[in-house]
Amino acid sequence: MKSQTTKRNQEYKDAMVNKIAQRILRIYTLETRKNDSLDFHDMSVWNIKEALEAAFEAGRKINH
Repeated sequence: MKSQTTKRNQEYKDAMVNKIAQRILRIYTLETRKNDSLDFHDMSVWNIKEALEAAFEAGRKINH
């Protein structure tokens, strides 16, 4: 049972990380594409802050 819960937690984490990357950071994939213009991004500190706050809240939800 614990393994199934761990798998669900990992799936939730992966989904949330991708959602945050897409919605807040406007990064449409987190896969390495071996191209500097696709793998490196310039972004504002307020977007980074918003993404970190969203990740923090997602982590709190998974632990409650």
